[in-house]
Amino acid sequence: MEYKSNKELKDEYKQMKFKAGVFIIKNLVSNKIFLSSSVNLDKIWNRHRLQLNLGSHPCIDLQTDWKLKGEDKFCFEIISEIKQKEEMTDKDIADEVKALEKLYLDELKPFGETGYNKPENK
Repeated sequence: MEYKSNKELKDEYKQMKFKAGVFIIKNLVSNKIFLSSSVNLDKIWNRHRLQLNLGSHPCIDLQTDWKLKGEDKFCFEIISEIKQKEEMTDKDIADEVKALEKLYLDELKPFGETGYNKPENK
């Protein structure tokens, strides 16, 4: 069995392409949504769920509803993925994901009664 050095493993990890895009966490009772994006959609739900279960999520309103209603009243949905090209750098992917998130924020307006996001100050 061939073992790889830490540097080889890190280099391989950097070469991996993860699903990147925009997602929502939806309150199944009120239909309110929290919209965000990630360069690693496979892992982001676990991070948010862990934060919510520990009571440390940065979105206070989402955190409050999670605690009151329970995890089973929420779902995670990927609403858009970006198509990654070989020549894209990590920064290119991150920039594209953020731009896509802004488009969905402008379209869905998940603020106030319909969502947990806070509108940007303009």
